[in-house]
Amino acid sequence: MAKYIGAHVSSSGGVENAPLNAAAIGANGFALFTKNQRQWVSPPLSERSIQLFKERCIEYGFVPDSILPHDSYLINLGHPTQEGLEKSRAAFLDEMIRCEQLGLNRLNFHPGSHLNQISIDESLARVSESINIALDKTRGVCAVIENTAGQGSNLGHKFEEIAQIIDKVEDKSRVGVCLDTCHMFAAGYDLNSSSLFSPSPFDEFEKIIGFKYLRGMHLNDAKKPLGSRVDRHDSLGTGEIGVDIFKMILADDRFDNIPLILETPNTDIWAEEISLLRGFINN
Repeated sequence: MAKYIGAHVSSSGGVENAPLNAAAIGANGFALFTKNQRQWVSPPLSERSIQLFKERCIEYGFVPDSILPHDSYLINLGHPTQEGLEKSRAAFLDEMIRCEQLGLNRLNFHPGSHLNQISIDESLARVSESINIALDKTRGVCAVIENTAGQGSNLGHKFEEIAQIIDKVEDKSRVGVCLDTCHMFAAGYDLNSSSLFSPSPFDEFEKIIGFKYLRGMHLNDAKKPLGSRVDRHDSLGTGEIGVDIFKMILADDRFDNIPLILETPNTDIWAEEISLLRGFINN
């Protein structure tokens, strides 16, 4: 069983550069954007970029299960207006297709926001429908819902909301969850040392959603206190969460064989953070 530890690395200059950037920090997994995350439409991936990406992944030992692509932050699959919803669905489908072209098996995304214009339940149902549409038009790529910090009208800060989305997805084998530790803490799930004892937030996750759906994690400390509903990442061990929970995650086989991805703010110490996490395995 493997622990795939890495960071969300730059793909500037082409997706084929992401494996190089991940290898340079000693990672055996990574996250990336497959297009410009600040634009609705980007040029399609070139055959050269696709081929180089695949070759470099093989060269540096990155398997599909160790890679967690992230979609554009512009996309809102629970958008309250038809125009906004259609635009988001088209962009999401494009991102799923890019993952398929690159030989990747999952796409991480934030569920979206009701923008205080429709009910939470209605917006969650739109997310499920959006996923169903994308899955129907692609093959082999899992839609991975990320839990959120609960800022504003964002969906997905409660496990129950994510479970509600999954419940209406037709192909359960191609939907999953990415747990962000900073987002969990900001949403009120206590991940400091007290969470090492049962019942923990991860016991709650198992009860409400289930570890069978876990397809990735973002390992981030939090700048803001428990339940702040504010999404501010911090370097491991320097924020409000501390390192104990990361020791637990790395020693727990429930977190095997999925990408464990840093999104911590100081990119200069990613190699050190990866080494720190690796040292927690079997300790």
